[in-house]
Amino acid sequence: MLRISQYLREIATAEREGVYPSPRRAQSGGETRPVVIWNLTRRCNLTCKHCYALSADHHYPGELSHEEICTVMDDLRAYGVPVLILSGGEPLLHPQLFEIASRAQGMGFYTALSSNGTMIDAAMADRIAAQHFDYVGVSIDGSRDTHDRFRRKVGAYDESMAGIRLLHERGVKTGLRYTFTDLNGQDFPFLLQLMKDEGVDKFYFSHLNYAGRGNIHRGRDAHFEATRQALDLLFETAWADAEAGSSRDYVTGNNDADAAYLLAWVGRRWPQWQAPLRARLVAWGGNASGVGVANIDSQGEVHPDTMWGHHQLGNVRERPFSAIWSDRSDPLMDGLKMHPRPVKGRCAECQHLALCGGNTRVRAHQLTGDYWAEDPGCYLDDNEIGLSQEAASRLARVALTPFSGKRRVIEVLSA
Repeated sequence: MLRISQYLREIATAEREGVYPSPRRAQSGGETRPVVIWNLTRRCNLTCKHCYALSADHHYPGELSHEEICTVMDDLRAYGVPVLILSGGEPLLHPQLFEIASRAQGMGFYTALSSNGTMIDAAMADRIAAQHFDYVGVSIDGSRDTHDRFRRKVGAYDESMAGIRLLHERGVKTGLRYTFTDLNGQDFPFLLQLMKDEGVDKFYFSHLNYAGRGNIHRGRDAHFEATRQALDLLFETAWADAEAGSSRDYVTGNNDADAAYLLAWVGRRWPQWQAPLRARLVAWGGNASGVGVANIDSQGEVHPDTMWGHHQLGNVRERPFSAIWSDRSDPLMDGLKMHPRPVKGRCAECQHLALCGGNTRVRAHQLTGDYWAEDPGCYLDDNEIGLSQEAASRLARVALTPFSGKRRVIEVLSA
């Protein structure tokens, strides 16, 4: 996740004081422990078009019991995991969500909730507020009609927005989560204004990743120019807030090329601050899959992040999370933990590899079958990544091909 507002606030401070602010003191003590996004249940009352978990409104057998969840939490705390994001499916459908949240908070985890918002009526808002979650994120895909189409439910927008307003009235820190595609890109300006009108604290701009239904619908991913225009608007909005001293936060995810694009955006306006910003972005390191973020699904499978649902590292019923996460015998996990990662093609030749970390490996794998091929979602052109003419002529871009669910028929000839 790229914290746009954090970096632009630093630029605003530098402009006021004439000196770039000192970096935050890095934590010592060895390897960084990941933020864990925990899909407590796969069940959801919606069947959204871009759902990475392929959730639906029915029971999924084999989900972790409450006792198993507590055992995993003990291991996570001992391992030094700082953050739990309780997700799904729709986590509000988990019968013991609030008991789990209470235990997590009592153990000292930063505890957040990720919801679609449709189940947050006044009574549920009271319960969420009383739980004192550190943050609650609610997905909104666009204006009313757009959101309802994405969520495949008429009235979903009104229900989700009602939930957000109820949380806001109770002082709960809330955020909008938005996935940008060519089907809802036209609604992005509306959502930025909605954030201000509703007093929402945070805006999370997610690029489409090719997982679950997001992979099935990858043919409707946003075109590169549309992505650039959306990010320009996002940066301008975040800069206006940073300059005005607003506490609203803007972040992006699932396309770490955003770091290089932000660096260029800043460089055109304040070239004197480009070098210290680049140092900050290199320290951030880009894609965090397998390093700074982890996923545990409802059945206990551990994944490098939520978008790697098709790649299992191990199950917490068989081995502790700490042992699974530290084990580099899995080739994908080993590569994700390398510095630099063993990327190929345009990614290997890119001058911004230290910023983005090779971007999202999921898209590369889904399209090519190769973990380390170039990320086809990178919207930067050859000049922006510093590609020579020779390299540009040698390295053809990976084409974005629509998902095909057709199975090949292999004829078997008898002897």
